Amino acid sequence: MVNYPNKKKQPVNQNWPVHEEKKLYTAYRGMNLEEDLNESNRAYLEQDIAVIYKKPTPIQIVKVDYPRRAAAKIVEAYYQKPSTTDYNGLYRGHYIDFEAKETKVDYFPFKNISEHQILHLERVLKHGGIAFLMLAFTSREEVYLIDASYVTASYRKDEKKITYVQAQTYGHLVRQGFAPRLHYLEILDEYYLKEGS
Repeated sequence: MVNYPNKKKQPVNQNWPVHEEKKLYTAYRGMNLEEDLNESNRAYLEQDIAVIYKKPTPIQIVKVDYPRRAAAKIVEAYYQKPSTTDYNGLYRGHYIDFEAKETKVDYFPFKNISEHQILHLERVLKHGGIAFLMLAFTSREEVYLIDASYVTASYRKDEKKITYVQAQTYGHLVRQGFAPRLHYLEILDEYYLKEGS
């Protein structure tokens, strides 16, 4: 319980992380990459910087339960077809497409990305789009932007994983903040979209 000035006791959210280190955390970090990206993209949209959205996963609804009209619940559904990547949109007149993944360990196994996603990233690159992997190392609370050309080449060479050291070497550490939570467009400005491009 937490005692507030009005003397009322309020329950503490048990899901809120307790950090023993003396760090300044911006909101509940928890390292949920999808949530952080969605909030970042919302901030970019509100600031009229970019239009980037999470792609919906196409599903076929098979059965719906209607206990009452206002409480319809999907009880059976299946994926219509494999999805491509997680996010796409436009930034400074360029098509952006990327996959977002998290890992709790110091490597990302390629078994966690699908062949059709690799093929999609290759196609985006072939047609002049900007494609990459956003990879969060949750135990380190770090996110790296790794160019799709490196990811797809490593995958095609039958490598089994991308290590933390490889992410540091071949990727770009994404600065974290408040709005946006992930300043990944800074990396695009610096490495992909030089002035005059």
